[in-house]
Amino acid sequence: MPEIQVLRLGHRIHRDARVSTHCALVAYAYGASRITFSGERDRELIDKVNRTVRRWGGMFEASYEADWKNFVASFKRRGGFVIHSTMYGINLPDVIGQLREKFREKDILLIVGSQKVPPEAFQVADANVAVTNLPHSEVASIATILDWLFEGKELSRKLPGARMRIVPQEKGKKVVKDI
Repeated sequence: MPEIQVLRLGHRIHRDARVSTHCALVAYAYGASRITFSGERDRELIDKVNRTVRRWGGMFEASYEADWKNFVASFKRRGGFVIHSTMYGINLPDVIGQLREKFREKDILLIVGSQKVPPEAFQVADANVAVTNLPHSEVASIATILDWLFEGKELSRKLPGARMRIVPQEKGKKVVKDI
């Protein structure tokens, strides 16, 4: 089955650490295989995300790419399909059928911004997609687009290699370690 990767443009260490972490965790929880950060290199962020994955299991990796344009071009040369999440794009319900069709055939790269997104991101994308045509969080757009692409199936995945897992509780918390 094809994979979905996320590219977070323009990460800034001191301003974006929390939101970029949430972008990574949501991408991981919602079924992406990787998140790549561009902008400022943040080894601590990447290490933290990769440590989390080692504890909770699954095949997900965080990485850094200095040249996002080259990264996207390389992805496209390998036959991938690029979605740019932007409030200026075509609304998700209007294009989800075509996006799912592409996902059956090709790997997908989902681009989300941080600071002002360069115009090249709009041009290089195969689809500029909105999760409403209103201002919203990149974290919300990752969750919504991945959920719609996976049709909710990502919510019941069992991740291989987990050293920890949550036992669902009606009230309270229960975590099993070293399983």
